[in-house]
Amino acid sequence: MVKPNEKEKKMVLGVVWNCATELKLLLTALLILAGIATLIQVLPSSPFTITTSDLRLCISRISSPIPAVAPPNISQTPPLSEPPLLQPLPTPSPIPSPPSVERDQVLENGILKRAFNGYGSAAYNFITMGAYRGGLNTFAVVGLSSKPIHVYSRPSYQCEWVSGSNSSSSVTTIGKKFLTDWGYGRVYTVVVVNCTFEQQINGDNSGGKLILHASTSGGGDTKFNLTDRFEVLEEAPGGLDVSIFTSTPKYDYFYCGSSLYGNLSPQRVREWIVYHVRLFGAKSHFVIHDAGGIHEEVMEVLKPWMELGYVTVQDIREQERFDGYYHNQFMVVNDCLHRYRFMAKWMFFFDVDEYIYIPKNTLKSVLDSLSEYSQFTIEQMPMNSKLCLTADNHKLHRKWGFEKLVYRDVKKGIRRDRKYAIQPRSVFATGVHMSQNLDGKTTHQTESKIKYYHYHGTIAQRREPCRNLLNVTELEFERNPYVLDTTLRDISWGIKKFEGKMIGSRLQNTRQ
Repeated sequence: MVKPNEKEKKMVLGVVWNCATELKLLLTALLILAGIATLIQVLPSSPFTITTSDLRLCISRISSPIPAVAPPNISQTPPLSEPPLLQPLPTPSPIPSPPSVERDQVLENGILKRAFNGYGSAAYNFITMGAYRGGLNTFAVVGLSSKPIHVYSRPSYQCEWVSGSNSSSSVTTIGKKFLTDWGYGRVYTVVVVNCTFEQQINGDNSGGKLILHASTSGGGDTKFNLTDRFEVLEEAPGGLDVSIFTSTPKYDYFYCGSSLYGNLSPQRVREWIVYHVRLFGAKSHFVIHDAGGIHEEVMEVLKPWMELGYVTVQDIREQERFDGYYHNQFMVVNDCLHRYRFMAKWMFFFDVDEYIYIPKNTLKSVLDSLSEYSQFTIEQMPMNSKLCLTADNHKLHRKWGFEKLVYRDVKKGIRRDRKYAIQPRSVFATGVHMSQNLDGKTTHQTESKIKYYHYHGTIAQRREPCRNLLNVTELEFERNPYVLDTTLRDISWGIKKFEGKMIGSRLQNTRQ
């Protein structure tokens, strides 16, 4: 038999053995608390004072999950002048008070008056792309604005110039707006604001800033007339060169391209750029706007001409954030107009699947004959993008696009799109097919002087375009009449020779 005392001892040992883990944790916790108490007595009372609330905060942080934090970029983090724990914490900005909420009310006559509360913003009031001087006292601001406001309301603009020599002194004028894509815009529409002051601006060349005040005039909410004030242009002291407004332009001919997007064919771009550099000559320049279409292979084609100073590429992919018409091409061409208006005598607007052609004489003689006009339009010659000659069957891969696509659409009674050229100093705002905001005359009677061949859709084809090989001079295809037209084919040898002279053979292996 086991004695009572021995039985109790075995019971205690059993309890201790079964609870060994819990006892270890309890003893560890007691040791930690004893260590903290000893540390508190050693530390000075200020500035490190630990209170009961501090302990609660520590315990709550330990119990709460730790959020994942990306490792810092050490190479870009400047060295700290003192340990982080010794730096004072920044004062948090006050939380803005929420807007007052209107409630439904029961009126004295028993009618329930419902309340409506607006939150957020559906579209920006104004999105700037660029602002430019147009003379001694005039400026142009190019951008986007919420289309519904302009369709159903009358937003207004005011321009303010703040002098660099006296920031408390400013002059203002009413901004005149031009809606160049009227009827085409989507969430956003293109707006060009003209700011013309009564006196010369920055006459002492002390610098200054152009401020735009964009007012909704009750558009969106008739209860409010919201006005956004923002800087659109700054001139540094001594930075204004007024001679540019009267001097001879740097270029005779300037190309402003629309937004390029999609999977463009490097070979078609190669053909187009060399063709027009040859046509426009040494005093010409081309601005290409990349909305996603200038991929690596296309860039390789443009590089030689960029190096020679003929081409500028602008990355405008960020404009895709804003839902406007056709990659916001109306905004893009207007920015190009105002950015380069004093650098060119004539400015052309057409696409990279279109080829300008002069039937007789030279481009210079044609434009000299049209110098009395501020604008002229150009007739389209539509070419089929599938029909080729049987004679080219075994050498299609060596032929250029305009060399093998030789059948022209001759259907009559159709109003075809025209492209155009302007004298930019006479134009306030422009469009894709012509300008309707200019000072001066426009002529459309140019058929015998200048035209353009349009190879619709070929710029975005990465495969061989020829689908039907023919050996006829006239035919009907897909219910349209066509005739053989070898105009550009006949001059292709000279264009290829010009490319070799200008940039050598570096593009010989360009792919479709």
